[in-house]
Amino acid sequence: MENYIKNYSTKIISALNNLPIKEIAKAIDILQATYERDGRIYVFGNGGSLAIANHWVGDFNKTVFSHYLDGSIRRFQAIRLPATEEELTAWANDIGFDMVFAGPLKNYIQDNDTVIAISSSGNSPNIIRAAEVAKDHNVPIIGLSGFSDNKLNQLADAKIFIPSSKDEYGVIESVHGAILHLITEYFKNYFDYLIKRENK
Repeated sequence: MENYIKNYSTKIISALNNLPIKEIAKAIDILQATYERDGRIYVFGNGGSLAIANHWVGDFNKTVFSHYLDGSIRRFQAIRLPATEEELTAWANDIGFDMVFAGPLKNYIQDNDTVIAISSSGNSPNIIRAAEVAKDHNVPIIGLSGFSDNKLNQLADAKIFIPSSKDEYGVIESVHGAILHLITEYFKNYFDYLIKRENK
């Protein structure tokens, strides 16, 4: 049992030690530019990646600005797609599951927005359809994916790719979650610094 735990943790540690640092930095630059032009950030994923998408929205809309929630500072506008389970099942039932993200995205997307697409395999058809919508609108894509090279990684402007053996969803999702927290902490510290400097 102890060896099993050590082997599993070794996989995650190895992935964390080999993060695509330049691509994460590129994602941060994209998100900062989106904030500065008052754009929205649309986040989506399937299964565990949907849980990460929901977490991302909560952290970006609240945690980043946790010290200034009573103030008038403009915040991120992060939105999970689709916004409700009712909308998700309506698209899936009436149109097709491959359109559950692309359909709602077409309703909202504007030139100053950004998309965060999360997919362990990077090949889920509904993720790719939505990424293609973003491409059609020249909207930057931050793609979080894993396993081997994949379609999402090819489409993404910031390619946050975590290579692993096939079907190691736990490793990929754990590292994607860590990257979410890394970026959240970066912006929390960034806005703390800016606001404190302005108030001197």
